Amino acid sequence: MLRAAPTHPPVAADAPTVGVLALQGSFREHRLAFERLGLNVREVRLPRHLVGLVGLAIPGGESTTMAKLMRTYGLDDAIRAFHAGGGGLLGTCAGAIALAQEIVGHPDQPRLGLLDVAVARNDYGRQVASFEADLQVVGLERPVHGVFIRAPRLVGVGDEVAVLAVYDGDPVAVADGNVVATVFHPELSGDDRFHALVLARWGVAPPNGAPT
Repeated sequence: MLRAAPTHPPVAADAPTVGVLALQGSFREHRLAFERLGLNVREVRLPRHLVGLVGLAIPGGESTTMAKLMRTYGLDDAIRAFHAGGGGLLGTCAGAIALAQEIVGHPDQPRLGLLDVAVARNDYGRQVASFEADLQVVGLERPVHGVFIRAPRLVGVGDEVAVLAVYDGDPVAVADGNVVATVFHPELSGDDRFHALVLARWGVAPPNGAPT
């Protein structure tokens, strides 16, 4: 069962600003999670929207549609440049596919190629096979509730990529520096501790404090 999301005080105007790719998918839920932590959030639809951000979340959705829209609006190259300039990235579900270097069985699908992982789309099953599980995440004391919806599977992880969480023997959350990817949806749990963990990798302290 999904947990009710906590309320939050108004975000300070001088708080750091993070972005959420808002072309398609569950971007609203990521926005609310970051706002509860005290961040300003900008919905990113064009390359110019990346200016001044400390990090960008790429949400779940339909990976091929998202990839085509990113290419259409010039966001693929813009996000690569954003990351090259030090910007942090979080990809969840379809966002993890977008970040991957390899998409198994779909070599021609556009991707950002910024994380040394191989993913297999929908490998946990279709919508009817969606499930939830409590996950122990490196850096967090209590388990995180993971929501898996038509989830991809991480079938290969590079030597420099750290595994942050495992489910049934498979990595489900990974990171390389300030790039983090999950095959589940932390934004749907109502628990913002994973987003706070991502912010720490981006070098940002949550203005409202990290939830415990």
